[in-house]
Formats: sequence, structure tokens, C-alpha cells
Amino acid sequence: MYDQPGITRALADIGPRLKALRTHRTVTLTALSATTGISKSTLSRLESGQRKASLELLLPIAMALQVPLDELVAAPKIADPRVHATPRQVDGYTVLPLTARPGPLQAFKMILPPERKDPDPRVHEGYEWLYVLSGRLRLILGEHDLIMGPGETAEFDTRQPHWFGSAGRGPVEILSLFGSQGERMHVRARPRRSQR
Repeated sequence: MYDQPGITRALADIGPRLKALRTHRTVTLTALSATTGISKSTLSRLESGQRKASLELLLPIAMALQVPLDELVAAPKIADPRVHATPRQVDGYTVLPLTARPGPLQAFKMILPPERKDPDPRVHEGYEWLYVLSGRLRLILGEHDLIMGPGETAEFDTRQPHWFGSAGRGPVEILSLFGSQGERMHVRARPRRSQR
């Protein structure tokens, strides 16, 4: 949902902001009217808040005053979209959360050190999707014992006994998407070419 109070405030501030910019540049209403083709009375009502701003009015005014449109509007700031996560250690793995909000699907980057212990398959609710970024990943899933390399992907229901770790002498880096309630990821593939 949009921040209605923020939008209302930004719209109410256009008139005073416009007047401040115009007077700072020592441009009269008459001169601005002549440059933009907007009547002096419309400009005056816009500055006093008696007239709603529209793009048809604001674009020529911004061009005449030689300011970016967002300087006239001063739209509410969009929140910083970057996720500032702190890596943490979980069972000897370095885990970096890539999603900021709690939700049904969570994304993680994981660095798994070379394994020196025996695999210990576990079972829990959920659905997991793994993508190998670098190194070699060993995935044990039920009866399967797989080695995966960079660019390979696996997805599975975590109610099956599973375990994963480094298959080589070095660490392995993976991306993990996890749905705790069994949500599945939807990966779209290119359509097959028609065979003639």
C-alpha cells in the first residue's frame, strides 16, 4: 500500500516549493506565464494551493525554471531496497540472509567449508531450491548421493532425508531458496523449439 500521508504531504508542498523556487530565481509570475503559456492566475492559484498540480502544468514550469521535475514535486523517498544482512555461523556454515522481511520464501547465500564429518541427513517441513555458485556440492537426498558443480540446480521436498556439504577440498558457495511451509519455487525454462 502506498504511503497516503506522504503523498498528500508531497502534493500539498508543491505550491510553496514552486513559489520558493520562482522567487529564488527572481522570476515574476508574469515572466513565468509568458515563458510557459500558463495564465498568471493559474500559476498564482497553483502556488497558493487553490489549484491541483498536474503534469501538464508542472512540466513546462520545470523547463522554464530549469529544474528537474522531482525538485518541484519532492516525491516521498523510496526506501533503500538493499538488504543489509550480517553473515552468521550455523552448524559450521556461513549463512548470509538475502531477504530482509519474513515471509513464506527466504533466500540465503551459504558458504560450506570442506567437510570433515560424516553426512547426517535430516528431515523437516519445507521445500528447498539450491544453486551452486562455486566449488563442488555433495547432496544426499533419500537414496541419491549427487555431486553438483557451478551452475547446477536442485530442488526437493525437505521432508525427504537430506544433507548437503562440500564435495571437494575447498569450500562451496550456494544460493538457497527455502519455503518453510513447502512453498515451491517456479523456474521458467525456455520453450522447446518446434521440430519440423
